[in-house]
This record gives sequence, structure tokens and C-alpha cells, in this order.
Amino acid sequence: MNNKYYLIDTCGWIEWFMDDVLAEQFSPYFQQLPNIIVPTVLQYELYKWVCRERDIDTAQVLIELTKQGKIVVLDTDLALLAAKLATQYQLSVADALIYATAQQEKVELITSDNHFSDLPNVCYFPKS
Repeated sequence: MNNKYYLIDTCGWIEWFMDDVLAEQFSPYFQQLPNIIVPTVLQYELYKWVCRERDIDTAQVLIELTKQGKIVVLDTDLALLAAKLATQYQLSVADALIYATAQQEKVELITSDNHFSDLPNVCYFPKS
């Protein structure tokens, strides 16, 4: 990779951190953690998932890794953009906030979530 910024969706973080089926596809994007855009809603989703599937200590480790990226907090402009994109693309709240953050930051969204598969500026890895 280079000095380009990316937003890796929650599923990508989970695949990479848990060394799951698509870990190899996501791995190159994690080479420079400071170049990863991290919406706070993504931190919420990761923490919730890892606490449920593993344990709180593992969740904390992962959240500390996310803090090495560029954290983007939810503000009014981002919320309104997310609402517009949710309506346009029929996205859930969390997906709309993640996609809106990528659009606001003008970065590619890297994901294996099929909700994003046909959207502009998305690199999609199918789970097959």
C-alpha cells in the first residue's frame, strides 16, 4: 500500500483481527494503521461484536488498535449526509454512517458487507 487513506468497514476489521477467511484480502490495508479512517460508530460495532463473540479484554485490544487511525466523530453534517445516503441506498443507520464517513473523507470503503457491494467508491471482497 502507499500513503493513501482508506476506511475499512467493521467486517474487514473482524476478518483481519480474527484471522478469518478474508484476512489475507484485508491485511494489506492494515499495513499503515494511521492511514485508516475510523468512524466512532465502527468502534461501537467492533466493541459490541468482540465483547459478544470473545471477551472484553480482546475488545479493548482491538479498540486500542482503532485509535491508531484517524478517528472521525459523528457531527451534524455527517449525520445529515448519512441520512441522505441511507435513503438513497436503503442502508441501515450504522452502514449509512460508515459509508457517509468514507464519502465525507473522500476515501474508498473496503468491505465484505454485501450492503455496500454496488455502491460507488467501494472495494468489495465477496465472502463466497
